[in-house]
Amino acid sequence: MIQGPVTSGRHGWAFNRPLIDLAEKGYVEAEFFLTGEAATYALAPGAEFSRDGQWRAQPKGKVPFKTRFLVYRPGDPAKFNGTVVVCWNNVTAGYELFFGESPEVLEEGYAYVCATVQRIGVHGFEANPQGLAAWDPERYGDLSIPTDDTSYDIFSQVARAVGPGRDRSVDPMGGLDVKKVIGLGASQSAGRLATYINAVHPLAPEQGGHAFDGYMLQIYFGSGTPLEASDRPISAAAANIRLPRGDVLIRGDLDVPAMIVNTELEAISCQSTRQPDTERFRTWEAAGLTHVSFQAQLTRNEKYLRDFGVAPPAPSQQINRIYLQPLYDAALHHLNRWVNGGPPPPSQPLIDFDGDGEVIRDKYGLATGGIRLPQVAAPVAVNSSAPVTDDFAGRLRGTNRPFDPATLAALHRDETDYLAKFSQAAAAAVEAGVMSPRDVEPAVAEAAQEYRRAVEIGARQPAPAAG
Repeated sequence: MIQGPVTSGRHGWAFNRPLIDLAEKGYVEAEFFLTGEAATYALAPGAEFSRDGQWRAQPKGKVPFKTRFLVYRPGDPAKFNGTVVVCWNNVTAGYELFFGESPEVLEEGYAYVCATVQRIGVHGFEANPQGLAAWDPERYGDLSIPTDDTSYDIFSQVARAVGPGRDRSVDPMGGLDVKKVIGLGASQSAGRLATYINAVHPLAPEQGGHAFDGYMLQIYFGSGTPLEASDRPISAAAANIRLPRGDVLIRGDLDVPAMIVNTELEAISCQSTRQPDTERFRTWEAAGLTHVSFQAQLTRNEKYLRDFGVAPPAPSQQINRIYLQPLYDAALHHLNRWVNGGPPPPSQPLIDFDGDGEVIRDKYGLATGGIRLPQVAAPVAVNSSAPVTDDFAGRLRGTNRPFDPATLAALHRDETDYLAKFSQAAAAAVEAGVMSPRDVEPAVAEAAQEYRRAVEIGARQPAPAAG
């Protein structure tokens, strides 16, 4: 059963909603509740969690649930491109993280659905719970997801609630003519999505399968999650948590397109689970980028301040400063074309590793190989996955180290020369299909700021001792 749009609550807005006014972009924002019974799954008799990902699962039981999903959709049906992206909200932090208000989504007419499918999203961690029920008891107090074992089927049910064959008695899509549904998950959600793809997607529709027309796994560490006893979210507060290592492939017999979009950091984890591009599969790896960038952390902090009323610590100026969203947007553009019968995304070079599994770096410290966005192809700093601090959060945020004055001067005569090289590199990225033309102008403007930052930091450095 679907209820909504939901307007109750003490805050007056849905948790983690965009910072921008979607109405100004021609979008409708609406939240809905979904109530029902969700299937849990187990391996079929004789099956195993094999490395090839070709898992055979079957429904095990039913568990009652009530959850929410947040919809962004074009207000004008003529501007809808026919595709709904359903995001598996990330709960690693103990509350939900998602971002659907990107230029690709809003300018190209997608609908975007942010789905609460895991227990932590509703109930939070036991210590200092920040889930939906604690954040706004008036709005979310009767939501319930008893176990993450139901997350896979809840994800299917949200997809069907917004898909082409949906029940329109309460229509979250406002009558839009939906053609395709893409499932998306990032970080811990990508791991759960990998299990969903390998175990649940192949099932018959009445068992929860074949709810999606394509999948995107973002910043994916190459490891799935259990079907049973799967309530194992990683707490960012646990300083001794190590990053996962890849141990499973995306099944090779998948009948819809799937795409992995990774940075240098996840590529390290996925070395042993790399698989070749096929007619149904693509992997992108971007050199110089990492899991969480300075720009993404600023947005996350601003939302945290609005939603919780407390300012989190400002992000370190030393963390990676190459924004991931333009790469995600380019990938989504290709994936949408792909699921609608067009060509697959262009294959891209992968990051280089030595025999010991270490990233090969050039003389400046930048990773070689992989997708090379203009910040890497025309650099003013070393951006990498190497952490500034050795805690869990530090390992995700990587490093930004501006070049010293001598290196900067050797590479670029002045700001004008640098921006000409950066613009040329951006044009090459557009030609390669890993950057959208709309992202070039803001990237060049940011590049000017980064050049000036490098000059300023260099000016503060002590002069080398006289020889």
